[in-house]
Amino acid sequence: MENAQYLDASASAPGSASLLEASWHKVREKLKGEVGEVEYRTWLRQIVLGPIEDGELILYLPTRFLRDWVRSQYEERLQTLWRTERADVQGIELQVKRGLPEVPPSADIESDSAVEEVAAQVAVSHEVRSDLAVPLDPRFSFDSFVVGKPNEFAYACARRVAEKPSSPGFNPLFLYGGVGLGKTHLMHAIGSELTKTGNVSVAYMSAEKFMYRFIAAIRSQSTMEFKEQLRSVDVLMIDDLQFLIGKDNTQEEFFHTFNALVDAGRQIIVSADKSPSDLSGLEDRLRTRLGCGMVADIHATTFELRISILEAKAKASGTHVPSKVLEYLAHKITTNVRELEGALNRLIAHADLVGRPVTLDTTQDVLKDMLKAHDRRVTIEEIQRKVAEHWNIRLTDMSSARRARAVARPRQVAMFLAKQLTSRSLPEIGRKFGNRDHTTVMHAVNRVAELMEQDTSFAEDVELMRRMLEG
Repeated sequence: MENAQYLDASASAPGSASLLEASWHKVREKLKGEVGEVEYRTWLRQIVLGPIEDGELILYLPTRFLRDWVRSQYEERLQTLWRTERADVQGIELQVKRGLPEVPPSADIESDSAVEEVAAQVAVSHEVRSDLAVPLDPRFSFDSFVVGKPNEFAYACARRVAEKPSSPGFNPLFLYGGVGLGKTHLMHAIGSELTKTGNVSVAYMSAEKFMYRFIAAIRSQSTMEFKEQLRSVDVLMIDDLQFLIGKDNTQEEFFHTFNALVDAGRQIIVSADKSPSDLSGLEDRLRTRLGCGMVADIHATTFELRISILEAKAKASGTHVPSKVLEYLAHKITTNVRELEGALNRLIAHADLVGRPVTLDTTQDVLKDMLKAHDRRVTIEEIQRKVAEHWNIRLTDMSSARRARAVARPRQVAMFLAKQLTSRSLPEIGRKFGNRDHTTVMHAVNRVAELMEQDTSFAEDVELMRRMLEG
């Protein structure tokens, strides 16, 4: 028998519970006919009927993951069917209700993450596709990859593998680093370079897709075909391997595929957010095999690299973006290259659509959701650090006795900004700059204000510093 239905009698008129159940039976049967028995049993049989509250029908599911999956895949269809079935249902609300009877997973699926893993039957076809590779993005080439100190080693390793796959010491190639730093870009670049000759077969997919296709093969009883297809490629690339943490059966299959390919002299390229030794949750034997080749870290970007990336993207777009704007973006968006490029793309699109040049003012307006001021207080130490970095002097120069203009001018700017952006008194500011007298701070504030009126370029530099520190 299907799950027992949960009904709140207080929310329904006498006799309405049975009518609601009858409507639910009709909706279920229609869904079953549309999606098929296997898909229905995996996802929709888990739904438990709740009450109607203020025109919304409550439907319960036993886990948050299942609720989120049903919401993303079936909510719109459920809404339509219920509105057609009953005029008093204006919408539905999917909620998690603990303690509901959960349908046990099939015996051939990992018991510790059954619901999550069987997403395969919706994410991919029930039959294993002959084309295992995700199409490579032509935008992600070696030519479009901006090289700097944080990524030069990973870039060199990727180049080496693209030129000579399966070279001793480079199989597997393991790329790791934070989100948006270029791991996927390099993998696509390797794949594109290798396929130019036309006689190298490359399969690129995320670890999530690998899992989905493996589970789909299990359910369609075509695992041998899946294994043969994977093990027949010359180069296998798996992105975001950390997704397999906790998926023991999928790890097992990947481990055997890994061994089969390496033993056959085929190249494997893997990416993750951490190094193999730091990926807790992976089997020890898999972690050991992943670390036996070349492991290359892509570090967080430097200011110089971010500027280079922005300059290259701006040049490719054909739109003039002032250097002050590029510096502003490079200072503000520091952790994710994807987000940095996205911000620049929005600026360029805005300039193109409205026909106005890119300026610092339009940048702050267009990107206000990304650059919105943090709820924090600016400190003198932060001001000193940012100004020293911008003018390329040592942080210790802020409190030193050196009077050379190359040092004294940035120090005065830092004092000026400390007066503008903090609530510290002049004597307090002076103490932070090598125990200088408050009259020295006052002189610096007045001198910077005068120079800003006389020198437009200098005024822009100071304004740039102020905007970066404020937001």
